[in-house]
Amino acid sequence: MTITAPAPAGLTKGAMWAILALVLLADGLDMIDSTVTNIAAPTIAGDLHGGERLIKWLGTAYMLAMGVLLVVGGRLGDKFGQRRVFLAGMTGFTLASAAAGLAPDPAVLILARVAQGAFGALLIPQGMAIMTKAFSREMLTKAFGLFGPLLGVATVGGPVLAGFLIDADLLGLGWRPIFLVNLILGAAGLAVAVRILPRDDGDRSTTVDGWGSGLLAATMFGLLYGLIEGSTAGWGAPPVLAVAGGLASFAAFARRQRTAADPLIKPSLLRNRGFTSGLLVGLAVFAATTGLVYVLSLFIQEGLHASPRGAALALLPLTLGIIASAFAAMGGLVEKLGRTLIFAGLGLVLAGGGWVLALVTAQGTGLSLWALAPALFVAGAGMGCCYSTIFDVTLGDIDPGEAGSASGSLSSVQQLAAGIGSAAVTSLFLQTAGGGLGHAMTVTLVVVLALVAVSVPVVALMPRKAPAGAHH
Repeated sequence: MTITAPAPAGLTKGAMWAILALVLLADGLDMIDSTVTNIAAPTIAGDLHGGERLIKWLGTAYMLAMGVLLVVGGRLGDKFGQRRVFLAGMTGFTLASAAAGLAPDPAVLILARVAQGAFGALLIPQGMAIMTKAFSREMLTKAFGLFGPLLGVATVGGPVLAGFLIDADLLGLGWRPIFLVNLILGAAGLAVAVRILPRDDGDRSTTVDGWGSGLLAATMFGLLYGLIEGSTAGWGAPPVLAVAGGLASFAAFARRQRTAADPLIKPSLLRNRGFTSGLLVGLAVFAATTGLVYVLSLFIQEGLHASPRGAALALLPLTLGIIASAFAAMGGLVEKLGRTLIFAGLGLVLAGGGWVLALVTAQGTGLSLWALAPALFVAGAGMGCCYSTIFDVTLGDIDPGEAGSASGSLSSVQQLAAGIGSAAVTSLFLQTAGGGLGHAMTVTLVVVLALVAVSVPVVALMPRKAPAGAHH
């Protein structure tokens, strides 16, 4: 007979399932809103007359705010209570989505995207903490088993939803429903959260490194603003000064991490070769692949003249490849193969990306979407092998007492890398588009594949295996 741990007093099995559904809704909203602009960017930029700047900032603004504040969001939940911070995050995210959907100009839209990312950073860390505290061991196992499939659906659903909503042009609103739909989902989530989330007071002795967070935000904003403005309007004084300010802020941030009582990234982690190597591999791979997916959408719509819905369907093989290989990795391959699975994944990314490069070089903007499908599936399969595996393996040599800090740091790096990649790779594509979109796509693919290739030897410095039962 199997004995399972009882649920905490006062929390029924039905209540646990309801909390799980709520947490999955919150994470699904994040996944959808981080990917909808992959498809919607050209339409939004055209409607608001935002040009290249708006295209570059749409995804970057969201990911920048999320990455900078993700660790802080977790600490605030510990300090003030997960329920309170979850409700604040869901409320803010819903209102920011309304602001994005009703934005009259590019500036308001970008500010709304920053607000979405910031409130998302409050919202997302609370779900896992609530479940860890409130769920029985049996229920927690079931919950973790559902996260992968359902978030995979959300990953696919974001671009597909964006494509279909834009083409449907509901009530003549064009692209705006891709954000306004969050009003319905967010309001429903709030109504449920108020009723079912367990109350907790938090621990007011928990410290939050506001100075460190501020310096990290200044670093990323300075570097990305300089990159985007410099590549769009030329390298005059403002972008040069922004980059210089970003570098100075980074130096101050690094010093702060050595001297703060409770830093965002523990200095001992950065002295761990395996962890630092994994951090660098993750930064390179997430930046390269996120930027590539964004640019592929631009190329398919602007170069191959596909509709938003057609672009979403054209990228579906890539997403399905990610999901298929990610499920295989979750099924035990990470524990069996460790960093070998990362080598295999990077090999598939290079093979699939090289296949796309050969097609674009040979056919340019005359390329068929059907011809792209198998190459994109191979590249996606490689990405799926890498995405969670990189960070799982990175934790292989970490002391148990540092696991929480390490995991939070890796999640932030994932978001920041995605923001950097979205801005940098898009800037490269748009800057080289003067020679034709086929030429721009070729140059972009060469640079992205080179970045992935450079990260391959660094994988050998990572831990050989992931910790038992690790799933980032």
